[in-house]
Amino acid sequence: MTADRRIGVVGLGYVGLPLAVAFARSGVDVVAHDVDADVVARVGAGRSHIEDVDDADVRAVAQRLEPTVDPGALSACEAVLICVPTPLTVNREPDLGPVRAAVAATSTTLARGQLVVLESTTFPGTTREIVRPELERSGLVAGIDFNLAHSPERVDPGSGENRRATPKVVGGLTAACGERAAALYERVYDRVVRVSSAEAAEMAKLLENIFRSVNIALVNELAILADRMRIDIWEVVDAAATKPFGFMRFEPGPGMGGHCLPIDPFYLSWKAREFDFQTEFIELAGKTNQAMPYYCLTRIERRLNDGMRAVRGSRVLLVGMSYKPGVGDLRESPAVKILRLLRERGADVTYHDPHVPALADPPMTTQRDLAAAAGACDLAVIVTAHPDVDHAVVAEHAPQVLDLRNATPPGSWEHVERL
Repeated sequence: MTADRRIGVVGLGYVGLPLAVAFARSGVDVVAHDVDADVVARVGAGRSHIEDVDDADVRAVAQRLEPTVDPGALSACEAVLICVPTPLTVNREPDLGPVRAAVAATSTTLARGQLVVLESTTFPGTTREIVRPELERSGLVAGIDFNLAHSPERVDPGSGENRRATPKVVGGLTAACGERAAALYERVYDRVVRVSSAEAAEMAKLLENIFRSVNIALVNELAILADRMRIDIWEVVDAAATKPFGFMRFEPGPGMGGHCLPIDPFYLSWKAREFDFQTEFIELAGKTNQAMPYYCLTRIERRLNDGMRAVRGSRVLLVGMSYKPGVGDLRESPAVKILRLLRERGADVTYHDPHVPALADPPMTTQRDLAAAAGACDLAVIVTAHPDVDHAVVAEHAPQVLDLRNATPPGSWEHVERL
């Protein structure tokens, strides 16, 4: 692929915008397509809506970046990379609506010789069984008239990771499709890992997330048991982590959030039913992790009860609302779940989060003065431990603290209780 040719990126979210900027920085002209006109306008004005991409990064590649709501602009691209969300329905089943819409739009402009790559995380078979037929409605045949592949995103929002150094997995519909996709990604990744099929690439991403989900569920379950046994789970994790082999550290918490871990494993468990197979580890891990906000609620109730207070009418400060440290992403955040559960029980809830200035549902704004907010509450609950928040301030000013993230040094304050 020469520098004067274009690629298209469909979806300018946490995956698509960084990818578009990376290709533009490598010298490729990029058509950056999104159905959200506000997002397109922001990027066109040199402003980023993604925390991992600075405004300066967008402005630096402005001459090579063409933000647009018009999918017709994709027809001039040699390759089209689809980076749209794959959420769950209210019944916790895969919602491929965004993928189907993006593929349908791509199909209307599909040109002979193009490469189409699905980056959205999904169940094995999506690229071959869903994306391929829709694209072939154009009259072109995958693997002959155009190339088709899957290359799962590996984005860790807020981590500051070197994306170029993160190996890129690629699986093609055919060997030629995989070879062409690998050649494309070699422009912006130091290492491209070829697998034998699109299905292998799809499942590799699910395995990565299922591995984390199962291990987080395990340590969360042990945290509940340790509480009943009056054992400090954090001391146990610290001790186990000293083993230099055969152990990987996972920590308990109020639940999982974000665009991957609480969602992606269910894509595989749903698909497995087609093969008369029950993914019991996946289902059990999901059940355990989804129950953690409710367990944390019982810990909050117990903490208030120890102070002779009911939940109703108590002033509870939640410290950290996003799903992980250092970002403002609220997707599947356990803090939001805890907030709603507390409000349903009549608690007077406020929150502090420098990365989340306001909530839409329920409509709330952050308490900017952490010391004042902590001093005004009956109980402060540390739900997300942002690195730029001084949690000692919470411990110093709040009358009671429940630390769900081990953000306060153990034994420093008698009124601080940890998960």
